[in-house]
Amino acid sequence: MNPSAWVERWSKGWAQGATALDVACGSGRHVRWLAGRGMQVTGIDRDALATVSLNDVAEIITADIEAGPWPLVGREFDLVLVANYLWRPLFPTLIDAVAPGGRLLYETFAIGQQTVGRPARPDFLLQPGELLVACAGLRVIGYEDGFESGRYVQRIAAVREPSSSDSYLRYALGAE
Repeated sequence: MNPSAWVERWSKGWAQGATALDVACGSGRHVRWLAGRGMQVTGIDRDALATVSLNDVAEIITADIEAGPWPLVGREFDLVLVANYLWRPLFPTLIDAVAPGGRLLYETFAIGQQTVGRPARPDFLLQPGELLVACAGLRVIGYEDGFESGRYVQRIAAVREPSSSDSYLRYALGAE
């Protein structure tokens, strides 16, 4: 399965060896795609059977991130990716995992999806503007909320600004 067009668009331009985290990675369409572009990828999912084929391309962590503790405390990544997954209590943790100069890409189902298919439970559907609110501490560089390809989705690409103007200038010029 191909990566999401949103992920392809916003995950370009990383240097060889940049780090990426794919949350709820499942069978790994994004893990494989990012690793194929030279990123050091960590995937996390609760289904060990779904991720077994990914052990040769990425660091895979099997954990129930809804019921248990976050297994990556203190780790930061150049790219944090979430696709087709929503667990609202995790928003602050995911934002904390974005390294200075790093990016958060989030894409999942939005309200309205219940009228065309699954998921249909409100717990699994973003409210209008919800990702914008969740990412208030980051700089939003891309956002969409609407109906596309037979589904309602909300997407965001957001950057954690580097801590100083000097490091920002190096990052912007591609030196970091």
